[in-house]
Amino acid sequence: MTKTLTFAEPPDELQLESGRSLGPVTLAYETYGQLNEARDNAILILHALSGDAHAAGYHEGEDKPGWWDIMIGPGKPFDTDRFFVLCSNIIGGCKGSTGPGSTNPETGKPFGLAFPVITIKDMVDAQRHLLDHLGIDRLYAVAGGSMGGMQVLQWVAAYPERVARAIPIATCASLSTQGIAFDEVGRQAIMSDPDWRGGDYYDATEPRRGLALARMVGHITYLSETSMHNKFARRLQEKAEYGYDFATDFQVESYLRYKGDSFVDRFDANSYLYITKAMDYFDLARSYGSLDKAFARTDADFLIISFSSDWLFPTHQSKAIVRALRHNNLNAVFTEIKTDYGHDAFLLESDKIGPLIANFLADTAGRGS
Repeated sequence: MTKTLTFAEPPDELQLESGRSLGPVTLAYETYGQLNEARDNAILILHALSGDAHAAGYHEGEDKPGWWDIMIGPGKPFDTDRFFVLCSNIIGGCKGSTGPGSTNPETGKPFGLAFPVITIKDMVDAQRHLLDHLGIDRLYAVAGGSMGGMQVLQWVAAYPERVARAIPIATCASLSTQGIAFDEVGRQAIMSDPDWRGGDYYDATEPRRGLALARMVGHITYLSETSMHNKFARRLQEKAEYGYDFATDFQVESYLRYKGDSFVDRFDANSYLYITKAMDYFDLARSYGSLDKAFARTDADFLIISFSSDWLFPTHQSKAIVRALRHNNLNAVFTEIKTDYGHDAFLLESDKIGPLIANFLADTAGRGS
């Protein structure tokens, strides 16, 4: 069941990294398992770009479980017989938390582009209010992949006293130039759609074509060449010969169009703009003076996982994080998993990352229960 927390009521708005403020702020969140009496068994799960608070289990009337259900539950790596697991939709999102599609209290209409630009730090600052509300002073662990991994790193940098263990997966301490470039192509696809209307489309037709194209481009970056070849090769889609036109010929074309069309039914175009911009701005070394300094105050233990075929968040970026952690004499376990799945491996290779995470969470030496 999804719950909500509303905070930062004026005049106590949430102060944003841009210098602007936002309030009131609503966070949608879900919890799994029970918080123990000591309130020290909580694990915060952080989602990627298109994720939401529904990380595990089934909602009534739905036949699809939460996005990381294979990892969260009784006896699973994030064992809810032992841990209290929570996940919230980020601010700027479109799945129950305050974002550009939310009502602007000053106008009574959706924010659109009047919504302030948010950052990964702003997302984490909002999550800190949720922990305060739940009475959780220190997290047993914080974990996430991709943009979720960025939030993990921001948590240990901004609130080092509140995290005992950190699990950043398939992520980086700053997005690469190539990553920023792909994000910009996606944003331009949305903003070039005539239905976008400068972000003011909520009472009209949504920019479906632009958002679908942005998702198609983005989805290519989540895969590897090998995984695409193994799945599609050059096979034709329901035909024996080329059509010699601009209709769909290849299976991979049909797949990308399906991914784009299905995405627009569950996501907001403006949220896509804001979230990708937040990823572009994320740069721990710039924020703290260096990557070493970003981790200078934490005493958390780390499990860092990368994937051999992930060219969007390549392994050398994870190794840079490991070097900075070890420069600070922190306990950092690093594993590169061999896989052909590309960046999507953090969602698909559960049989490989699951035991690593379970063992890491079971190792309580020096950390208490």
